[in-house]
Amino acid sequence: MQSDLRKKLLETFHEANGEFVSGQNLADIMGCTRTAVWKHIEELRKDGYDIEAVRKKGYRINKSPDKLSGNSILLGLETKEIGKNISYHESLASTQKLAHKLADSGAEEGTLVIADEQTQGKGRLLRTWHSAKTGIWMSLILRPRIPMQQAPQLTLLAAVAIVQAIEDTTSIFPTIKWPNDILINGKKVTGILTEMQAEADRIHSVIIGIGINVNQSLEDFPDDIKETATSLALEEGEPISRTSVIQSFLKHFEILYTLFLKEGFKPIKLLWESYAVSLGKEIKASTLTGVLYGKAIGITDDGVLLLKDSLGEIHSIYSADIEIN
Repeated sequence: MQSDLRKKLLETFHEANGEFVSGQNLADIMGCTRTAVWKHIEELRKDGYDIEAVRKKGYRINKSPDKLSGNSILLGLETKEIGKNISYHESLASTQKLAHKLADSGAEEGTLVIADEQTQGKGRLLRTWHSAKTGIWMSLILRPRIPMQQAPQLTLLAAVAIVQAIEDTTSIFPTIKWPNDILINGKKVTGILTEMQAEADRIHSVIIGIGINVNQSLEDFPDDIKETATSLALEEGEPISRTSVIQSFLKHFEILYTLFLKEGFKPIKLLWESYAVSLGKEIKASTLTGVLYGKAIGITDDGVLLLKDSLGEIHSIYSADIEIN
């Protein structure tokens, strides 16, 4: 209940566009007393908001905090459902683990779990993901009514939304390496891990875990990945607002997700291919059953990578580590 009132308060300030809103108007909109409004204002101030109060005029937000928080994300969030319910934590073992628990407990679609720091972050194949406080570590809960075999397509959809968000908030032009790596100048800046909870005939939830290197310096990366990883700030040459990147991602994801549920994967596929760095290139694909070499010639309408080897045989690759030769 308290979080719902806080959302209404932040949405009202956002809609006011820097103008004062009277305490009585806030009380009417929130359905509470003016004293309760004042208490919520004080909580926002504790979160770092600069809120001006003027007698007979009311309140207005002069400045939002640089600190990442659920409130900072909600203020200015341009979505209808995605990200409207936020579970924010200063530190978590894993946003993915908590998202699974919340999904089991009935969390609504679009719920976002986000942490300032992850202590046990994981990527694909149980690899460790270095999760410093300067990045974005989040997991999104979805409940799509789609066949189970279509769930992996959501990884590619998320990749497109991330690229669009980076383009929105920086001057950077990222690329996608199939299926889930976002690259800038050949170095990895983002990883995506999609997991599903399902029965034999239906999906209960899809959890999309996303890690984005935002404001890390080179010294923040462990020695073993300094040559292969980068951050948005390193590429842009200045700090980037994590809140802005998250808000932009959620906006683009909702647009693409709505399109996907209405028209299927094909329009998402066309967008994904426009950002793909590996298509048309000679690649090495390391699968669980062996290593394949050849040219990446495209993806299917199901998001499966197609590799053409030196003998002209076309292989369908569902899961692999890809290296571009």
